[in-house]
Amino acid sequence: MGTTATGKTDLAATLSDVLPIELISVDSSLVYRGMNIGTAKPDKAFLEKYPHALVDVRDPQDTYSVADFCKDATEAIMQIHQRGNIPLLVGGTNFYFSALENGLPDLPAADAALRERILDDAKEHGWAELHKRLAVLDSRRAAKIDPNDAQRIQRALEIVELTGAAVPTAADVSRSTGTHLIKMALAISDRRVLHQRIEQRFEKMLAQGLKQEVEALLSGGVPADCTAMKMIGYRQMLDYLGGSTDFKVMCAATKAATRQLSKRQLTWMRQQRGITWFITDGLNSINNGVLAEFVTEKLIAFGL
Repeated sequence: MGTTATGKTDLAATLSDVLPIELISVDSSLVYRGMNIGTAKPDKAFLEKYPHALVDVRDPQDTYSVADFCKDATEAIMQIHQRGNIPLLVGGTNFYFSALENGLPDLPAADAALRERILDDAKEHGWAELHKRLAVLDSRRAAKIDPNDAQRIQRALEIVELTGAAVPTAADVSRSTGTHLIKMALAISDRRVLHQRIEQRFEKMLAQGLKQEVEALLSGGVPADCTAMKMIGYRQMLDYLGGSTDFKVMCAATKAATRQLSKRQLTWMRQQRGITWFITDGLNSINNGVLAEFVTEKLIAFGL
């Protein structure tokens, strides 16, 4: 685990060079085909050398829920164990990690007609307005959801309308059986270093053609209001392409949103128990190998 831009992917690759490891992506953005630059997806050559399960498993206009992830990840873990290897889950989507470890709450199944109505409302009024509606119906749940998080707003509204009650807390519902995880997290102790990495990564995305990628997605029929296009970087670029903001503001907004994401990721990880932390302030190709050796020693100590 780790916040964005801490070097999780590179370390996972180094570990797989020295251990019988197979990688499983825990990243809600990497599931989408054709969304490569804005998600910082490893390139084709890297993925051929270090295959990741659960990368490129959906088209951008399709949905991919946390339930889908838990099902797919559990199957991948079982298959890797059957091959006699170690499954290494790597990514920054903490909601996925939590659901996999703790199990999913027993909530009502999605209703296709209701979902379509909510999506129609979102097209007409915007997700921020639906977030306000959720705040009236379930203020506690709304406070935990970003006003731009279309998928979670949609699901929360579904549950409220289907049950006639607020979304239940974790303590209020029965859950499916979770998966035992050995948890390791990467962190950067100096916030300035992390922010610098975030800025450099976005500048690299721009140089690689993020604008052209978004334009190609739109011309290929991907709706601008679909969940995938609400991801950081994509929604700001859409604002720029639509003329509602200028280039400088778009860049600043994307970097700020990424910094806020990294803060939320770190806050969540600090609240978890049983995590072994690794500080990666000066991570590079040389000491990446040293860190990999240290992580390997920890894994052996855990009995793997």
